[in-house]
Amino acid sequence: MKIGEQTLDLQRPAVMTIVNVTPDSFFAGSRSMHVEEITMRVEEAVGWGAKIIDIGGYSSRPGAEDVPVEEELSRVMLGVEIVRERAPGVVVSLDTFRSEVAAKVIKRFGPCIINDISAGSEGPEIFDVAAKHRVPYILMHSRGNPRTMQDMTDYQDIVTDVKDFFTEKIALLRTHGVEDIILDPGFGFAKTTPQNFRLLHHLAELQKFELPILAGISRKSMIYNVLESSPVEALTGTAALNWACLRGGANILRVHDTLAAIEVIKIHNYYKNVNG
Repeated sequence: MKIGEQTLDLQRPAVMTIVNVTPDSFFAGSRSMHVEEITMRVEEAVGWGAKIIDIGGYSSRPGAEDVPVEEELSRVMLGVEIVRERAPGVVVSLDTFRSEVAAKVIKRFGPCIINDISAGSEGPEIFDVAAKHRVPYILMHSRGNPRTMQDMTDYQDIVTDVKDFFTEKIALLRTHGVEDIILDPGFGFAKTTPQNFRLLHHLAELQKFELPILAGISRKSMIYNVLESSPVEALTGTAALNWACLRGGANILRVHDTLAAIEVIKIHNYYKNVNG
């Protein structure tokens, strides 16, 4: 997969490290509001083997408040600038649903993956940004927005409904000229804990689309609800479910804890090789 002059090889699973330039993301360990914090997190992640740094300036946790466009853009610009300076070889992903944010960041810093949690529901112009700049687009399943999504969990069948959603949205993206698409089933977005686990159990069915799959389950409520704990205590559960994601065909793990994910991938690769 090409991102400008960079190449992202997904023949083996890759780690995408979350860097939230926000004060209110659900896991405090991912919040990096200052230059020193962002720099340290980026350098640490790349040193451990992250292939993608996902920069976000708008919290998508359930119930999160709205952030003005100018504030989100300022936050994302700061994060991407540091990545470009400190780790120029790493791929940047923009965690935004706003076309104007994606367009301005790409214009200033060059091609980046667009990671849109809204799947274009906040405006199809973001599809046109991806097509114009020929950058990959992460298509995530969700409903509503961070303030309403947990009230929108009524499905006929979560697995069938997600696959139907992807069928429709992929066709729409193709009509806009988007070439490279990555699928994200949207664990934790407009889904109950049982629905999340059912979707994970059937993750391999998404391989029918013959597109890369991104899994983002890191420290989410589907883990700490079962463990009766908290995001801070959800690392072991995250590692367990990242293994399940890899078994289901995930090509990218979107995580808070880079080293733990790198180690899960390394063990999983060995497991696959030994067992053919």
